[in-house]
Amino acid sequence: MAESSVLYEVGSGVATLTLNRPAVLNALDQVMVAEFADRVEAAEKDADVWVVVVRGAGRAFCSGMDRQALSAGHIGDAFYRHWIRALNCLEDMDKLVVGVLHGYSIGGGLQLAVACDLRIATDDAVLGLGATRHGLVPDGSILRLARIIGMGRAKELTLLNDHITAEAALAMGLVNWVVPPAHLDRKIEEIVEKAFHASRTATGHAKRLLQASFHTDPRDMIEEIVRAQAACRSSWEIEAANRAWDSAKKDVRFYPPPTS
Repeated sequence: MAESSVLYEVGSGVATLTLNRPAVLNALDQVMVAEFADRVEAAEKDADVWVVVVRGAGRAFCSGMDRQALSAGHIGDAFYRHWIRALNCLEDMDKLVVGVLHGYSIGGGLQLAVACDLRIATDDAVLGLGATRHGLVPDGSILRLARIIGMGRAKELTLLNDHITAEAALAMGLVNWVVPPAHLDRKIEEIVEKAFHASRTATGHAKRLLQASFHTDPRDMIEEIVRAQAACRSSWEIEAANRAWDSAKKDVRFYPPPTS
């Protein structure tokens, strides 16, 4: 039986999704993106998952769309619908999503990365797009990239298709951290630990409101923000935070949540 093109592992509050076509640098075909979308939705629905980590097996995070499948006419509407379903779910879920880039992180690989909340890259990572060079629109990043790095930089990457280093990506705000490969797992653990000290109720509302801030006048969001704060105030997390502060003047670790 062939190994799955997307590996899925859950442990200690973290779901790790690993793109698993290392022989082709995790190039995306329809089978892979459909499976990836299903795995993302499984992580979104799993109450035991607080953080989602997206990685790639082998020498690269993801080299983008499978050009052989594209040239053979095997990339159609279904591919894009599964792909967009996966990226939207990563962006919308009430959990921190961390993209881990190494080696080639280009094309669809970078599109996937910008749908994550945070991005960490190894210092050997190569980032870029490429869709317009191949006659396509970079669908996963076209509505997101300028929000992260500004319109000028987004147009440069999208229209000229330059490959950039991890350090250049850090300088423009495209990634949050750059580390040597040997330090990668330790950095991920550090990020996860910080996430466990943040309320998941608040995290979900904060993600949603940050996205809304790009297309909504803040004055029109007053009642929505009041509702979000009410939901936070009625959560078990704020009660735990208040108890920890009242008893020891310290922050609380929310994961694992109480069993009763």
